[in-house]
Amino acid sequence: MELGLGSKVVLVTGGSKGIGLACARAFAKEGAKVAIVSRDPANLARAREQLASEGLHIHLTRADLHEPHSAADVVEEVTTAVGPIDILINSAGAARRYDPESLDADAFKATMEAKYFPYIYPQQEVLRRMVERIKAGAAREPGAIVNIIGMGGKYASDIHIAGGAANAALMLATVGLAHYHARYGIRINAINPGATLTERLQEALQLEAEHESVSAEEALARGEARVPLGRYAKPEEIADVALFLASRRASYVTGAIVPMDGCTTPII
Repeated sequence: MELGLGSKVVLVTGGSKGIGLACARAFAKEGAKVAIVSRDPANLARAREQLASEGLHIHLTRADLHEPHSAADVVEEVTTAVGPIDILINSAGAARRYDPESLDADAFKATMEAKYFPYIYPQQEVLRRMVERIKAGAAREPGAIVNIIGMGGKYASDIHIAGGAANAALMLATVGLAHYHARYGIRINAINPGATLTERLQEALQLEAEHESVSAEEALARGEARVPLGRYAKPEEIADVALFLASRRASYVTGAIVPMDGCTTPII
């Protein structure tokens, strides 16, 4: 299927590992001009090495997206070095889990700063520039944004209340901004992955294995047995859906929230 992504300028936040890196790789393979941003220089260097070994070359930017000025600087740098951004894939930020009795105002604030704002700040800057180009008649075609959020915003978990609230807020922002920006042809969608085979999940499985006095393999098998499809998602599977949502093949899809948890949480 021709996705029409060749020569598109794509910015992937949190693109140095996990789902973000899988998205960067997938867009680069489609011929897009890809830039990734991460706050960890070691992760950026490792991502560059991995992709270069596959013949893929990307633009790297180190930044902390917790601050609005930092997000604006990143967008300006990528625009200058690579070109005006056509597609934004937000995959930066991870929310810590808390026991409900340890939740306080600082925990909620820290969680929003860790997960909500690193999506909102770059998104707002990219949207502002997309709208300016459209109004000026300078846009090749309307842009697209895909927010990779998480199923934690769809149901309440005792140990993920703050993180789930941030996810729920991101889903509402996704749909609300999609509704408004549809008048410009800009499409904004989201993906809610469940457990996905990333480094972060492997670390969690290792901790679970140690706590339960079982092997990491047993911890993995137990977790996957809870998924109706019988396995966890691969990062590449999330990236495939991000590719579609960002492409002209999804030209009438906007304001959608796509669950990708193997139907572990069967809710509408």
